[in-house]
Amino acid sequence: MKRIQSKIKDSLECIKNHIGFLPEVEVGLILGSGLGEMADEIENKVSVPYDKIKGFLKPTIEGHKGNLVFGKLESRNVCIMQGRFHYYEGNKIEDIVYPLYVMKELGATNLIVTNAAGGINMSFEPGDLVIIDDCINFAFKNPPVDFSMKPVVFKDEDWINRIDRRFKDLKKGTYIFVTGPSYETPSEIRAFRKLGADMVGMSTVPEIIVAGYLGLKVLGISCITNMAAGILSQPLSHEEVIEVSRKVKEKFKELIKVAISEV
Repeated sequence: MKRIQSKIKDSLECIKNHIGFLPEVEVGLILGSGLGEMADEIENKVSVPYDKIKGFLKPTIEGHKGNLVFGKLESRNVCIMQGRFHYYEGNKIEDIVYPLYVMKELGATNLIVTNAAGGINMSFEPGDLVIIDDCINFAFKNPPVDFSMKPVVFKDEDWINRIDRRFKDLKKGTYIFVTGPSYETPSEIRAFRKLGADMVGMSTVPEIIVAGYLGLKVLGISCITNMAAGILSQPLSHEEVIEVSRKVKEKFKELIKVAISEV
């Protein structure tokens, strides 16, 4: 943390210069592919494009607008990443997770991290929203966290239980992180299923690792946007990911609102 204090200070100065003040934050929210419309629900919204913030990257993938959005949601002060950065875009792993340090400095104590994922569990189907109950770092890439040897803390059981009581038919599963950008082969998916994975994606785990290191309570949510390779006959495409994300957006917004109200 000490190594990047100067960088964080510069980022905060950029935010203040753009909107005129430094916002207070309780809950951070990272929006995955095609899920950026959640930012439209924010009250008293102010936005800062990533390219105006020193230290932030610029997303290059469709469905990631590239704005840091501040405001109120369910009476909580929130900071939303409207679009995330991926390792496969040629980024360093430490730069992908850097925005979490800025959120922490602004006061965030809770993080909701979302993604679009491929379904491995045969009981899943496109459109399902799944709480990340565990994760597998198959990318073998860990962001540097001052050589912390602590175990990864990726969920808060009390928080999940409160959400469960209000949001019915919520599924849970293990998320496996791969580097991408190519989709997995059918043989890889069969192997991942044997490892215990229920869904697969190219993000989220680095953020979970750093959030745990920073002491944030974490809630991970996967939107199953397609079934993984070899399960169905049709080919995989990013267009399908975006389309299913759009179809499930109202249900997704409802879940996020419940999660924030139960912090």
